Amino acid sequence: MIELLRQHRWILDILDILVMSMILYRLLLIIKGTKAVQMLLGLGVLLVASIASRHLELFTIDWLVQSFWAQIVLAIIVLFQPEIRKALAHMGETQFLTSFTTAEELRSHEEIVRAAVSLANKKIGALIVIERETSLKDFIEVGTPLDAKVSRELLLSIFHPSSPIHDGAVIIKGNRIAAAGCFLPITLSAEVSKSFGTRHRAGIGLTEDTDAVAVIVSEETGQISIVLDGKIEGRLDMGTLRDMLTDIFASKKAKK
Repeated sequence: MIELLRQHRWILDILDILVMSMILYRLLLIIKGTKAVQMLLGLGVLLVASIASRHLELFTIDWLVQSFWAQIVLAIIVLFQPEIRKALAHMGETQFLTSFTTAEELRSHEEIVRAAVSLANKKIGALIVIERETSLKDFIEVGTPLDAKVSRELLLSIFHPSSPIHDGAVIIKGNRIAAAGCFLPITLSAEVSKSFGTRHRAGIGLTEDTDAVAVIVSEETGQISIVLDGKIEGRLDMGTLRDMLTDIFASKKAKK
């Protein structure tokens, strides 16, 4: 087989192009809408400057640009750190080992919806994170382990202001509450509204780096929001929240 492919080099060339096209396409999807796009445009301008300065023999500019290129790998790693982390996390996803959305998980989602509405009516803040493909083990370990079945009553108890663990996030794995009082990374994006507090910024920050879903209840307004891929949808009612959760997890199942 390998010998046959070597004899027909054009097959390997086509395969090479297809694989590279797929990798570039996936990378573009990951960085689409992020600040990485503007940075890539900046690098493109720098590349044009490098070619032009060499062609026109502008030695000072050429020296400056070449000096910058020598450090470009380190600069790319630093500037694109969130995007690189997200891309590696996507590549590390084990599609064949992930579980299907079960009836128990759907019941858990219904409990989450009911709890979010109750908390919103009482203007009690809450941050509920649902794990999907990307493991949230690192965040679970810093919280208070629970390993309890998801229920509206338990979520209300956790987020009650008198609870010692009400100030962190609850992380749900499958149909179990894995931990409560978890601390999440805060988004540093300048595009996030200044009206958002720590709870919303933590939900956005986590979903920028993982494929988790965050349900947030604002204690100031009582509004319910959902965050996915760093993008927040607010002012949700019970029906909309339920439909969005169903769509998100049904689409995950359909992709498998």
